[in-house]
Amino acid sequence: MTFAGFLRRLVPRGLLGRALLIILVPLVVLQVIALYLFYGSHLDVISRRLAAAVSGDVAMVVELLSRHPREEERGWIFREAAWRLDLSLAFEQGAVLGPASHRGASLPLLPLEEDLDDAMRERVRLPFDTDWQSDPRSVIIRVQLPDGVLHVEAARKRLFSGTLYLFVIWVVGSALLLFLVAALFMKNQVRAIRRLAEASEAFGRGRDLGPMKPEGAAEARQAALAFNSMQGRIRRFVESRTEMLAGISHDLRTPLTRLRLGLAMLPESAQADAQAMTQDVEEMDRLIAAYLSFARGEGIEQAAPADLAELVGEAAAKARRDGALVDLALPGEPIVLPVRADALRRCLGNLLDNARRHARRIAVALSRVPRGEAGTWAVVTVDDDGPGIPEAQREEAFKPFASFSSGGTGLGLAIARDIARAHGGDIVLEDSPLGGLRARVRLPA
Repeated sequence: MTFAGFLRRLVPRGLLGRALLIILVPLVVLQVIALYLFYGSHLDVISRRLAAAVSGDVAMVVELLSRHPREEERGWIFREAAWRLDLSLAFEQGAVLGPASHRGASLPLLPLEEDLDDAMRERVRLPFDTDWQSDPRSVIIRVQLPDGVLHVEAARKRLFSGTLYLFVIWVVGSALLLFLVAALFMKNQVRAIRRLAEASEAFGRGRDLGPMKPEGAAEARQAALAFNSMQGRIRRFVESRTEMLAGISHDLRTPLTRLRLGLAMLPESAQADAQAMTQDVEEMDRLIAAYLSFARGEGIEQAAPADLAELVGEAAAKARRDGALVDLALPGEPIVLPVRADALRRCLGNLLDNARRHARRIAVALSRVPRGEAGTWAVVTVDDDGPGIPEAQREEAFKPFASFSSGGTGLGLAIARDIARAHGGDIVLEDSPLGGLRARVRLPA
């Protein structure tokens, strides 16, 4: 995997995550730069100055003790140091510093220990060590004198500036506050876009949820209004098409009825030709009724939860009643989907009728297959042992009244694909294990 591909995997895929990343990355970079400048300049200077002040006081005490070594003078020096310099002193007569008595600081990220050691070496110029661990409020400094060890206890606050805590709290607090405000704001904006996507998906599957309520930013509101307008135009188009087809059906069925009556009144000598013509008239009437029924269902029927396994079983049972040999394989659990049940029955019925006209054996199966992060597909396969359709001509088979050497398709496959696509799915034709044609219907589950 390339470095660019690795970075793309780290970047969030959602709009909310990417928007927050765009806000958060510059903020973190800015805060890191500010912290570095503070830590590398201001804090360093303050730490060196505080360490120099403490080591200077210790050096003054050491110098006074060297000039006034008597017992009574040492007591006076200790009292004055405690009062004027805020240092607690003690002297251990005849003691010697151990070689491994040095202890590290309890705040390793700060330069306190290093700055204090540098200042002590510069000002005291005697062997010493520091203890940062024994007392959480003080730093113990031990200095080797000619006749013993001087113990100096200095308050830790003399070496440490509380502005570091304030600065860190400000940096982290402001970053968290800005991130929280940005997250709440962006969540509202993304929610409007997500609702628009859900409404588009539902409308594409035939569920009428009504007009969307515009919300969010101006662009999101504009998109919602455009969607409402588009939804209204599509609904009016479907309604007008349904009314037009109803009118065409009425106008066509009237002359078809007259033709049927005329053919029935022909003399017996012409009944053989009349019977063939009557079958053609009935086929025309069936095609008109099928497409009109589909168009009306598309415009009127609303999607509702239904068990796909039950619908497949009903279609297989109807095909058996019509004389087909159907093998059925269903899952052990129901597959409930929001579908237009009558339209889906028509889709499955058209596929089975098409297989029944060209084959002797039919196998119907229902299963679930994954479709990545989007969920699963509910897949219905209809296999037959008929002559099939050449691979190069399978897409043409979905066009109305397509004709092949094995026979025609009429409107059945075209209507079936329209219904599947209206539910957010599709139909593809493949080679069947039975030797004929396989129609694979997939619907989002």
